[in-house]
Amino acid sequence: MSRPWLVVIDMQNVFGDPDSGWVTPRFHEAARRITRLVEAHGTDRTVFTRFVAPLEPTGAWRDYYETFSWALQPASDPLYRITEDLQPLVEHSIEAHTFGKWNDDLVAITGPEPELLVCGVATDCCVLSTVLPAADAGASVTVVTDACAGSTDGAHQKALDVMALYQPLVSFTTTEELVAATVGH
Repeated sequence: MSRPWLVVIDMQNVFGDPDSGWVTPRFHEAARRITRLVEAHGTDRTVFTRFVAPLEPTGAWRDYYETFSWALQPASDPLYRITEDLQPLVEHSIEAHTFGKWNDDLVAITGPEPELLVCGVATDCCVLSTVLPAADAGASVTVVTDACAGSTDGAHQKALDVMALYQPLVSFTTTEELVAATVGH
């Protein structure tokens, strides 16, 4: 079997900036661990994702962007850039207007039934919305729990608890366990 794909969910300025309406506490802790993971895993099998606003929201997204109108910015806006510290590690990337990133663009890179290692933000939103559909579609998914950050610590744990209901399709590890396993091979 080939090496798994490391999928880094939405490590963007909008979620790391303390002045952002979508700041994720513990973002920078997760970013430090993600740097270790990518360096150990390799950029060739790592995909970074970006949540970006659509040009014209449709359906329920209209109400969403009425609530968060400040976020209705073009994908090129600095708000939606991957943070400067992680930018040098980006070799493969996709963007989506949805919380979930398990879409045709990600499948085109990873294949339809890959082994995925997932980390990033927010555990209770975009990570959860990516992990569950990927597992449901037949991907083997491992969540790197300490390289994720939620909107709150409680929400992070609740999302992990929900994903645990999908075992054995979804499993869990930590940065240390994964780096040790990668170095050991």
